Amino acid sequence: MPDARRFGSYEVKVLIDGVYKAPIEHLAHASSEATRDAAVAAWGAPTVDMDVNLFLLKGPDGVTLVDAGTGPFWGPQLGLGRGALAAVGVQPEDVVRVLVTHLHGDHALGLFADDGVYFPKAEIFAPKPDLDFFGNTALKETVPPYRRGGFDIAARLLASYGERVRPVEEGPVLPEIEAIAMPGHTPGHFGYLIGEGIDRLVLWGDLVHAPALQLDDPDFCFIYDADAAQGAASRRSIFARASEDGWTASGGHVSGYVRVERAGEAWRFTPA
Repeated sequence: MPDARRFGSYEVKVLIDGVYKAPIEHLAHASSEATRDAAVAAWGAPTVDMDVNLFLLKGPDGVTLVDAGTGPFWGPQLGLGRGALAAVGVQPEDVVRVLVTHLHGDHALGLFADDGVYFPKAEIFAPKPDLDFFGNTALKETVPPYRRGGFDIAARLLASYGERVRPVEEGPVLPEIEAIAMPGHTPGHFGYLIGEGIDRLVLWGDLVHAPALQLDDPDFCFIYDADAAQGAASRRSIFARASEDGWTASGGHVSGYVRVERAGEAWRFTPA
């Protein structure tokens, strides 16, 4: 597997599903509307462009994915992860399992074909708090329309994969893979810590969307966050753990692999 990195028993490769262009008007801030407005005015572009990633893990028991991209459901600029998998020789039937960080379209819609499942043999590991929240249709009308996609994904996931959906609790998930709760972006947003000892990789889903803003001020977020203050607290907590424990990090919207370092009251990424 070219350009793969090894963490414990797993070879890990970042696959790019495309680039999502978030309208700058969707920027938010957990504690200051004025800070948010100043950042929007200073941004100088109509969008915040971010990679959309999924991760290919090859381990002792076969192929695992962390997240699945958008599939064909978000237009031609995205959904490129399927071609990237094919380019490294991985077919849908080769995938043993998919570890989903949360039930948003750019992470979970790639699980589906037009009329069923895309990965015919895979088990789908999804955070139980997200399954519980988005699986409760009575809550759908309590959230803004632009945050309702998770309800449709949860219903589709359970209908199509059925008993192959595995609710994930925080803690060990597989040998050398641990789930870590990072709530805020969604109620059950999780990351996955891979490897063992001092050389471990944290794949933190959507903990970070815009490093240029969120490293200096973790209170920056986007309107997609279910709980902005909780998301900011998760960023600070995971940044601190990654820095103190020397984790390598990546995520749904991080380019490549990084290390997290404290910089006074802020943070910075350095290439890993």
